[in-house]
Amino acid sequence: MEPMDIVGKTKEDASLPKATMTKIIKEMLPPDVRVARDTQDLLIECCVEFINLISSESNEVCNREERRTIAPEHVLKALEVLGFGEYIEEVYAAYEQHRLETVDTVRAGKCSNVAEMTEEEALAEQQRMFAEARARMNGGATVLSKQPDSEAAQNLNN
Repeated sequence: MEPMDIVGKTKEDASLPKATMTKIIKEMLPPDVRVARDTQDLLIECCVEFINLISSESNEVCNREERRTIAPEHVLKALEVLGFGEYIEEVYAAYEQHRLETVDTVRAGKCSNVAEMTEEEALAEQQRMFAEARARMNGGATVLSKQPDSEAAQNLNN
């Protein structure tokens, strides 16, 4: 029977992608340094343990504040409580950078298509998407007529 380190999870369930972690490890070292597989596995296990430790302490901080959702501030406080205060500035900077990149990506994804289309083009695209959806609902048959949704629903019931 597997030891349960995390509530409801075995050690194998709580891991990090090995290929990604190996790439990170290799990028951090000079090109002439080699890392044994056992060492890579150990480093990955250390990362998992560190994440578990930070997550657990973040949860404790969150609970003390009577919150139900762990926020970035809870993680920063957990780092401080656990004695990793010297990393807080760097972690916060990485968080801010991630947040900016995420916001830019979301904005670019939402606005780029809309900004490039006229209202008529957007309406035509919407109608095309509705037609495709109707065709899928009708078992893959192509719908040639432009029936209102209520008529299409009646046809499905017949």
